[in-house]
Amino acid sequence: MSLVQIRAELETLCRSRGAVCFGIAELAQVKTDDFLLPSETIARLPYAISIGLPVFPEVLATLTDHPNQLYEHHYRQVNFALDRLALEVGNRIHQLAYNALPIPASQIVDWERQRGHLSHKRIAIAAGLGWLGRNNLVVTPEFGAAVRLVTVLTDLRLEPGSPLTANCGDCRRCLAACPANAIKERPEDFDHQACFQLLKEFQRKRFVSQFICGLCVQACLRTT
Repeated sequence: MSLVQIRAELETLCRSRGAVCFGIAELAQVKTDDFLLPSETIARLPYAISIGLPVFPEVLATLTDHPNQLYEHHYRQVNFALDRLALEVGNRIHQLAYNALPIPASQIVDWERQRGHLSHKRIAIAAGLGWLGRNNLVVTPEFGAAVRLVTVLTDLRLEPGSPLTANCGDCRRCLAACPANAIKERPEDFDHQACFQLLKEFQRKRFVSQFICGLCVQACLRTT
């Protein structure tokens, strides 16, 4: 089976499970120096498969000025589905005699710096799935920021995609929607600490039991 055929098979598998985004990135084209993975792992598995599942707009529509338990449950279920899909992709890659490492969709390893094992966002952007929005999330052309991501690292030499040239343009809905005022004009100026402090406040008030919000995702979806 050729690499082109393998890629087509893996994408078909993902889309049959509800994926709306599928792309390949070469880690050499991604900033990885702050990834919380051994450098040997990155060198051994230099390609990344980026997969996205949608967040239901009907769930986002229930949000007002804070996250709710319905959104929290949906958020968890989407992440669970992504992890199961990444495992399925990894198993198929192993069957083809290549190596694969599924990275959890939503697992914070360093809470102080809010980092996981790697940046699903950077990999998705390098793969051409979307761009970094003002809300510091990956914004896709079709679904806005209402997409959750997972990554599978591999030594399967699939053809990588290219970053999109698009951006948020004149849209600034997320700035007005952010209750923490964490979103700025430029994505690189996003105030991570202001966002995190409000997430902790949402948890303290028992709106939800984990650090999530969803209001900027809701605002971004309304533009699509």
